[in-house]
Amino acid sequence: MDKPKKIFPVFRSIILGLVLIFIAIILSRDIFSRKEEEKDAIHRIRERGYLIALTDQNTLNYFIYRGEPMGYQLTLLESFAQNLRVPLKIIATRDISKLEYYLSNNAADIIAMNLPITPDGKKKVHFSNAFGETRLVLVQQKDRGNHQKDIVNVKSLNDFPADTVYVSRNSFLNSLYHLFFRATGRRAKLKEVTGMNQEDLIRNVSNGLIRFALCQENIAMVMKRFYRNIDISVIAVPHFSYGWGVTHASDSLKIDIDNWLKEYKSSGKLKQVYLNYFNNQRIAGFFQSDYFSVTGGHLSPFDDIIREQSKLINWDWRLIASLIYEESNFRVGQISSRNASGLMQLMPETALKFGIDSLATPARQIAGGVKYLRYLDKQLPEDILDPRERVYFVLASYNVGIGRVMAAREKAEKYGKNKNKWNRHVDYYLLRRSKKDPQLKSDSLEVFPVDYKTEGFVDDIVTRFYHYRNLIR
Repeated sequence: MDKPKKIFPVFRSIILGLVLIFIAIILSRDIFSRKEEEKDAIHRIRERGYLIALTDQNTLNYFIYRGEPMGYQLTLLESFAQNLRVPLKIIATRDISKLEYYLSNNAADIIAMNLPITPDGKKKVHFSNAFGETRLVLVQQKDRGNHQKDIVNVKSLNDFPADTVYVSRNSFLNSLYHLFFRATGRRAKLKEVTGMNQEDLIRNVSNGLIRFALCQENIAMVMKRFYRNIDISVIAVPHFSYGWGVTHASDSLKIDIDNWLKEYKSSGKLKQVYLNYFNNQRIAGFFQSDYFSVTGGHLSPFDDIIREQSKLINWDWRLIASLIYEESNFRVGQISSRNASGLMQLMPETALKFGIDSLATPARQIAGGVKYLRYLDKQLPEDILDPRERVYFVLASYNVGIGRVMAAREKAEKYGKNKNKWNRHVDYYLLRRSKKDPQLKSDSLEVFPVDYKTEGFVDDIVTRFYHYRNLIR
């Protein structure tokens, strides 16, 4: 009669064992799927072939000055992309909500901005380790001795009046805005604005269009060098750390960022880059230039001429502008050691062929250079069908001559590459012209004179063009 009773403990043990096995399977699946997620971001970048970064357009992060793409975030991103050994592409906007949208939909890999590392922010992105720290300050005009009773310069948040404070719409800053609101005894009336960054708000305070704004202190200190009538002495929110943001499924990318950042910090490079932008008196002078993308919107004195002449070859005018910057930095009268001259650095025989002499005006120089580009395009084989690839081949031919480019095409085809593709195909063999072993030996130093720039010439022009397209209309 006692034997059947022993069945139930055995049965319970079997059920408990099965449950434990099931739990173990679920946990192991989660661990392995997490490992797969860790691979996703880096694998996606490798397969795509380039890193896509998001940042904002402003005086410090990303801008163009006299034809040169510059910026604190741009410099950091270029270093990180080089560390990953992939090219960099940037999407830039003044509307931070767009950047969040692009990241959350895997249209980009990183938000590269000084994002406050806050509990609310951690719900949106996976933060990198901190790049540094700053504070929020109240921006107002300096007290100029105005004794009107209704206009009083704020000295402390405890004395803040029931007035409007303008803030740039940025969900990563919302929790900090709320801290400021509470510190004013809830008297401040926060007004979020879209499409305007913190610099725009500072400019509006300086011009008297608005009375108060909130801004990160390191940005405000730079802007104060130009807008000397602003006061930023009132601390709105104490120190907070900031970093880059990636998606929560991008653990491997975060690890790579943190490893690179640790080395970048220890080498002193991060500090130097920071000082180059946030503690540089020259930045204030940029505001007075017509060739500053933030305020002037021009690349050079020749923009209108380039726009008009670009119609001859049906290229984006900013691509031709990038070529001119590569050749002469927009400087008239440049003469190279090979006797190439002018804005587009044409050789004497080529210049003569296209109607340019030593007395040619900048307009004629540009017109002649564009005619030469069109001539090269017509000389290229029709089987280079992709318009983008044709641009690469034309630029390379402009640099080293169409004969050498055609020879490199033949070499590429001989060794199993695509003769109609430039990057990693024909460009490889342009620099490796040895007949015996082009894959291992390069005799390019013997073939090309010292002042020829072959490797990177096309890439540099195209990369700069993308920056021009991002920031110049």
